[in-house]
Amino acid sequence: MADADTTEAKNYATSVPMQNVPFFLKGSNNLDWGMKNRLSQIFDPTSGRTVMLAFDHGYFLGPTSGLERIDLNIVPLIEYADTLMLTRGILRTTIPPTYTRGIVLRASGGPSILKELSDEEIAVSIDEAVRLNVAAMAVQVFIGGEHETRSVHNMTRLVDMGNRHGIATLAVTAVGKEMVRDAQYMRLATRMCAELGATYVKTYYVDEDFDTVTASCPVPIVIAGGKKLPEPEALQLAYNAVQQGAAGVDMGRNIFQSEAPAAMIQAVRAVVHENLSPTDAYDLYLALKESDKQSVEN
Repeated sequence: MADADTTEAKNYATSVPMQNVPFFLKGSNNLDWGMKNRLSQIFDPTSGRTVMLAFDHGYFLGPTSGLERIDLNIVPLIEYADTLMLTRGILRTTIPPTYTRGIVLRASGGPSILKELSDEEIAVSIDEAVRLNVAAMAVQVFIGGEHETRSVHNMTRLVDMGNRHGIATLAVTAVGKEMVRDAQYMRLATRMCAELGATYVKTYYVDEDFDTVTASCPVPIVIAGGKKLPEPEALQLAYNAVQQGAAGVDMGRNIFQSEAPAAMIQAVRAVVHENLSPTDAYDLYLALKESDKQSVEN
């Protein structure tokens, strides 16, 4: 038996101090081990970045274009994603439980596209998040919206619940139709979320001074893909964002509405994790698209 082994231990390496290695992710060094472990399921520890595949749109849009059949349109893509952003209904019914990377669970909701979207509430309990073994919970925050205070309090309640269980909170900054999408607004929205405890923040890229948005936010920022763009423009968007300090992208429509979704997500990965130029990434997309086409024909 091991406890009966009385051989004297000798290799203490007394001249080698124990290393205290900083955690790789911005603003996360003082988090608990469990939280850091979950964040490592979202962000690649080698690049420090993430490609999140977002397909939670159905929680207010229903079966929008490209998401009519999650099992056919999305499940074949999950092997290329660092993490998935989705609802608990889709997670339970459609995503294979053998998927071992991070799950970011949509935790707020309520109104449909037919109503005032800023009127959301927390829609998932912390017990449910723990039961589903998620890495993070995502909550919409409407800075400047009609229900701004409620949405901020939704976020802070999730932060408190998540911190108790080592689950990260992703604050998603929503921009209403009346809001100006500029760096000044993004600095305000992202900084508020970080100051009130969000583990990381999802926001929109802006063409001017986006580096001031990432610099002034003490936690990682991932950028939303937004509406469907031509593939070269979407790759340029991803490149500009990570080169100006974003810790990755959370793309949905620019991947699953692409003519070749598998090729597109791999091209986005090359931009985010390998700093591939948009031109080279588009060439990669075209090559993968042609390869996939030939595989189907054969």
